[in-house]
Amino acid sequence: MLLGLFVMFGVAYLAVVLFLYFGQSHLVYFPQQQIGQTPKAIDLDFTSVHIATSDGETLHGWWVPAPDAKGTVLFFHGNAGNISHRLDYLTMFKQLGYNTLLLDYRGYGQSSGIPSESGTYLDAQAAWHYLTEIKGIAPAQIVLYGESLGGAVAAWLAAREKPGLLVLASTFTSVPDLAAEIYPFLPVRWITRFQYNTVESLKSVTCPVFIAHSPQDEIIPFAHGQQLFQAAAEPKQFLMLEGGHNTGFIFMQPVWIRSLGGFMAIQLNKKS
Repeated sequence: MLLGLFVMFGVAYLAVVLFLYFGQSHLVYFPQQQIGQTPKAIDLDFTSVHIATSDGETLHGWWVPAPDAKGTVLFFHGNAGNISHRLDYLTMFKQLGYNTLLLDYRGYGQSSGIPSESGTYLDAQAAWHYLTEIKGIAPAQIVLYGESLGGAVAAWLAAREKPGLLVLASTFTSVPDLAAEIYPFLPVRWITRFQYNTVESLKSVTCPVFIAHSPQDEIIPFAHGQQLFQAAAEPKQFLMLEGGHNTGFIFMQPVWIRSLGGFMAIQLNKKS
């Protein structure tokens, strides 16, 4: 009887492990294809852009210019939805005086392809080349902004290029670190096929870094933001948010504008 229970438990445990191993992409990416609204809905001028990646995908995004722009923000969003769910950021960057390129990864919104870790890195490189080569924007005047999973993508790009500044908002240290906290009873560090190792990327980042995280974040623990801040080199700044993972920005927008805007202005002016 007892042996039978152990066998049943073992089979069930193995089934869960196999499900997590083969179904990981469905636990990491939650893309939506339908674009709900455009920047026009909030009275912002914009241009739709289509960017080719080195492996043949076509990415869709919005270019939102600012008069007499101080610089340009390349925005990498989180793992769910698409660019139409990030319009509030466009308002903030426009108010601060920055152009914005808001881009959907492959498989999100109107971008072609299927999302993958290596694919999101290729998407980031394509967006960088679009800004620096096609738009002719100086790297030192580009701010890489990553939200949640997008922070891992932004940090990866910052470790390989020379942007003016890196912003990590509610970002994890790595997928294995986060998964080990969510599934402490499973050997996730052995079976994970995703890394998104933000803290490792930070070791090679030489630009100023701004990190924001909330102690009330229910998805990515506050300790991740603290560890990222410790790993970042000077100059750097930390902003403690309020609210949950998807609401901290909304509740803290005035503080965001003052803190982030001031840091961006000081650091980018040093490079101009």
